Amino acid sequence: MDNKSNNGSAAAKKEFFLFRWIRRLFFPNKELDIYAEEQMQSPFRVVVRNFFSKPTAVVALIVFIIIALFVFIAPHFVTLDLGEQDSTLVFVSPGSNMMKYPSELKENGVADIAVGNNYSVGADKNGKIYVWGKAKLTKVIDLGNIPEEVSSAKIVKVAAGADHALALDDQGTIYAWGSDRLGQTTLPSELKSNNRLHEFGIKEIHAANQFSVVVTDDGRLFTWGNSNLADIDYDAEKYDGHVVSAAVTNFTYVILLDDGTVTMGGFAPKFSEQRVPDDLGSNVKAITGSSSSILALLEDGSLRIWGNSVKGENSIPQFTSPIKKIAGGRYHYTALLENGSVVSWGGTRYNQTSVPENLGEVEDIFVGSFQNYALQKDGEIRTWGLKGFIFGTDGLGRDVFSRLVNGGRMTMTIGALSVVIEMIIGIILGGIAGYFGGVVDMVVMRIAEIVSSMPFIPFAMILSAVMGTRVSVEQRMYIIMVILGILSWPGLCRLVRAQMFAQREMEYVIAAKALGVKESKIIFSHIIPNVMSVCLVSITLAFGTSMLTESSLSYLGFGVPLPTPTWGNMLDNAKNSIVIQNYWWNWVFVGAIFGIACICINLIGDGLRDALDPKANGR
Repeated sequence: MDNKSNNGSAAAKKEFFLFRWIRRLFFPNKELDIYAEEQMQSPFRVVVRNFFSKPTAVVALIVFIIIALFVFIAPHFVTLDLGEQDSTLVFVSPGSNMMKYPSELKENGVADIAVGNNYSVGADKNGKIYVWGKAKLTKVIDLGNIPEEVSSAKIVKVAAGADHALALDDQGTIYAWGSDRLGQTTLPSELKSNNRLHEFGIKEIHAANQFSVVVTDDGRLFTWGNSNLADIDYDAEKYDGHVVSAAVTNFTYVILLDDGTVTMGGFAPKFSEQRVPDDLGSNVKAITGSSSSILALLEDGSLRIWGNSVKGENSIPQFTSPIKKIAGGRYHYTALLENGSVVSWGGTRYNQTSVPENLGEVEDIFVGSFQNYALQKDGEIRTWGLKGFIFGTDGLGRDVFSRLVNGGRMTMTIGALSVVIEMIIGIILGGIAGYFGGVVDMVVMRIAEIVSSMPFIPFAMILSAVMGTRVSVEQRMYIIMVILGILSWPGLCRLVRAQMFAQREMEYVIAAKALGVKESKIIFSHIIPNVMSVCLVSITLAFGTSMLTESSLSYLGFGVPLPTPTWGNMLDNAKNSIVIQNYWWNWVFVGAIFGIACICINLIGDGLRDALDPKANGR
């Protein structure tokens, strides 16, 4: 019985001791005097306490951790396509309002919607016209500035092109505005807006890449715009009076005739979409176009496609109901079925084929570029596709945000690994030189002086020119890491050497020698841990320097080559004054996050230096 009582008493004391230890560690209830505190706290806890007593260093640490987590975790969710580029998405400003239509359009009822490259034009049933999205093309050209004559007219049809827009009013008058550098808004004489007494009505209007096409009720067709870029010739003598419909692509058009056949309207085919299949027949019901292909709906309900299918437009799915209407975007097609459902297929990089699952019964669809609008029978407008780019796009139409995320991972990886190489070389050579001194010290220091005298950036530029394209992007990245590490170690080596001079005469080193401890163990197991606190500050600052150096090389074109992004080669756009003045998002975001990261690293280094300084404790 006594043994059990003693065991229980011992266990209770142990639990009480553990409880007291946890309470004193995390919930101290009184201020200890300076000597008692010094006896209780380990050096590590003192350093941590000193560091976290500096608000600037703590904020910098938190911000840097957020940036590091962002650039290393986000790439798993933000995909990067190195082959990504699109001429229609060049220098799109930041935002997500490409499909944010005005509420008045839905309230008044939709008459028509047309989708341009980065903007949309709509008309309600009252004849009022709206423009939304990225309609400001340049400082001068803004399609959102609707001409007064268009605003005052009752618009029934609209069309959106790459840099111009068309509108048709209830009197049969066509209006055009936007860029007229290549004649995009210069209407043919028979379509002049001041003539409201047309002898014919307008059936269709199409605005494409710097050219436009109009189909009249009496079967005629008019084309105008940049004839050097697009094949817009029209054989009026042969086809006038027989044109039923037209479909446009980026650089040409085809027409549907009253006999059910499809043909090009010019004289000689120049593009693949103009070469209509010989077996297409004469039972075509409707036609539409993408960027470089044509889709035809036949009388039997089947679909035929020809031309250049870039993103899988030719992978036509199975339909559960007959097709009511077809419409094409840049790399995709959308079909409205008679049962009110919608099907999209083709390129889906920007979710332009991701039809909402809870889409109600649809009455009409409006498709173009990378966007889709579905008008439900209850008047609701549903959209899917490209909303915009959070950080905009660059001069090749690439998403700045995805390149910023993946480029940050590359830059930080290069900086971190180069610092590891620098640390290994610097600590080993500095430790050996400082401990042994004499000839060893002299040899190591002469080597350090030789390495220090080598100009890094010119050396890296020469090496890059010699390597040329004979190495891959990954190999070039590893080479940059190694070069940064090999040429940056002398500073850390001198710091470790100086600390070794002071530490090798300390009592614990003499005691280790007296006990017969190996000199290699004395250096790396006893002395180096005691000087690591000082080295840590230098290593922290070297990380930021390595990032800056890598970015400088990439900025100069001698680092990681494009299209692989780094923060440095993304800043390469800053060399262009036009980009700096007009497309600020191409350099502001990457410059800001890069600058914040480097400043945070320096502030963390300063905080560590103060925390490791014994005088910082005020004793």
